[in-house]
Amino acid sequence: PETDMMELASRRDLLLHYPYHSMKPFLYLIRQAANDPNVLSIKITIYRMAKKATLVDYLCTAAENGKDVTAMIELRARFDEQNNSDWSEKLEDAGCNVLYGFEEYKCHSKVCLITYRDKGRIKYITQIGTGNYNESTAKQYTDLSLITGNQEIGEDANEFFKNMSIGSLAGNYKHLLVAPIHMKPKLLDLFNEEIAKGKEGRIFFKINSLTDLDMINILAKASQAGVKVSMNIRDICCILPEIDSITENITIGAIVGRYLEHSRIYSFGQGESQKIYISSADLMTRNLDRRVEVACPVYDSDIKAE
Repeated sequence: PETDMMELASRRDLLLHYPYHSMKPFLYLIRQAANDPNVLSIKITIYRMAKKATLVDYLCTAAENGKDVTAMIELRARFDEQNNSDWSEKLEDAGCNVLYGFEEYKCHSKVCLITYRDKGRIKYITQIGTGNYNESTAKQYTDLSLITGNQEIGEDANEFFKNMSIGSLAGNYKHLLVAPIHMKPKLLDLFNEEIAKGKEGRIFFKINSLTDLDMINILAKASQAGVKVSMNIRDICCILPEIDSITENITIGAIVGRYLEHSRIYSFGQGESQKIYISSADLMTRNLDRRVEVACPVYDSDIKAE
């Protein structure tokens, strides 16, 4: 029998590792939400979709079942412009609210929020990922997808979609880091917390690219303070590691394997106080300053260890 994904997600956080895990548990969650009479709304950001997208069918079913369905679609996702335009028409025809984002800022975040009623109370299930809702690339790219029933993260996600619907890049978030306004200052604060620890400080990043000058400068500053910095960078990297007295505490590697590495993980500290985020954003100026991006903290101790 198919797992009750909503019940499971309300009890504990779940982390899917694509392509080692299937995307199906997430799709089952959306299908279940589409048909659950207690679900009030489903909201999602869409950057790249496959040519054949089961997800769109489930979102359309939800709208036809009277749910408030909002899809924020980025029409300028390079190479997928026509695809996304076609899907937006299908969603609109089914009665979904389709938003097209900002003129000057691409919406690159990967967020899905299910709002439901439980014993008279409003509750949330939030999914936040490092990769697209694309059933084809989920079999070829390594990505992370966190599904959580954490109500405060759900409230942040609800605030995020409210802001998107009125075209506001501002907003107050307790847990999520949201670019282009909040993410970089918060990351700089997290760097400075590690710098204050000196040789006890630890920083780890797994990203696609590092090009942002503010990030490069603070990484060098961390290294000079004795912080051990380890990075896994697949693509462009604009810092030279292991230079005496400048970046000598920075080590950088890359994974080249069967799958395209696409997950972004930020880690600050170690042990009990370690803070881990998964994100849609690379450490590039275009991501941090010119896109709508989201990073989500990982609070579950088992998932943090994993």
